[in-house]
Amino acid sequence: MTQRLHLVFGGELVDPTQTVFRDVAALHVVGIFPDYASAFVAWKAEAQRTVDNAHMRYFIAHLHRLREVGDAASATEELGA
Repeated sequence: MTQRLHLVFGGELVDPTQTVFRDVAALHVVGIFPDYASAFVAWKAEAQRTVDNAHMRYFIAHLHRLREVGDAASATEELGA
């Protein structure tokens, strides 16, 4: 069975019309979730908690899309083997 992991994170943006973080070291990692539904619940809670700050944004990253099990290994992974 394939896991479809999702990362929820956010932080303050330099400009609310772009996705450039003011301080990458200060990013808030909410957590990694086993499915989109639970990631969405966590994302929504953080987004609502910070609604008064127009520069705060939270995102859901689909970690399962970064690497599919059937894909060939990358050159970096092959170096570590």
